[in-house]
Amino acid sequence: MDFQQLETELKLRNFSQRTVKSYIFYNKKFNEHSKKEPQEVTEDDIKSYIAHMMSDKKASPSSIVLIKAALKFYYDELLKKNIVTLKAPKIDKKLPTVLTKEEITKLINSAPTKKSRLILEMMYSTGLRLSECTNLKVKDLELKEKIGWVRHGKGGKDRLIILADHLIDDLGNKLSKKNPEDYVFSNKKGNALTSRNIQKIVKNTSKKAGISKNVSPHTLRHSFATHLLESGTDLRKIQELLGHSNLQTTQIYTKVSTEELKKVKSPLDQIDV
Repeated sequence: MDFQQLETELKLRNFSQRTVKSYIFYNKKFNEHSKKEPQEVTEDDIKSYIAHMMSDKKASPSSIVLIKAALKFYYDELLKKNIVTLKAPKIDKKLPTVLTKEEITKLINSAPTKKSRLILEMMYSTGLRLSECTNLKVKDLELKEKIGWVRHGKGGKDRLIILADHLIDDLGNKLSKKNPEDYVFSNKKGNALTSRNIQKIVKNTSKKAGISKNVSPHTLRHSFATHLLESGTDLRKIQELLGHSNLQTTQIYTKVSTEELKKVKSPLDQIDV
């Protein structure tokens, strides 16, 4: 079964490379399971497959949501069959892991190399997603203005990022011998560092720093947003800096932040007993 039409349409609509791969993968898996031509597929076939993935394969709720989205795009958006009608399971909304400012300091100071330290500082300074950090190019940074740009981020949007004052000199020294089209963080051959490279740097450095929390590159993004909120930055500004299309997504950080709650006095302290 050839899914070239699906791949072409996804690319034309500017879906991310990761989404393109996922949608094609899950449609191929469904096709292998149903053993039918796409035009012959029915609503019952879709329901049967989703039930199989939930019950027999024990797929997580987030995986089921992705499978449904992949099938819906192909069968409803592209083929206009309107057969992917079932409701996806609700995903448990877990609060993200956030490091304290003290833990961030420990993490950065535990970096084994200047390059590793710069990567950690950059991700915490900007709130970049992992893929955005790996794709960042020299031409995307305006060091004199202390800003940078994420080009074609999630949803195909450009957005502004802020650079910490003390990053400017270190970045300037690092990038002085690079060309505008070069990646900010690259290997010896000049290729962009892989996501796995950066994940390892963050994971290994957090262990070295003695941080017991489960730390990933996204933890630095969560910490960036939470610490901005705690310092009084407006939620809508944080939304813009994170590149969230919906303010509700950003509002999770109001639940994560504990600093303001700690300042609230218990009513018991306000009475004479």
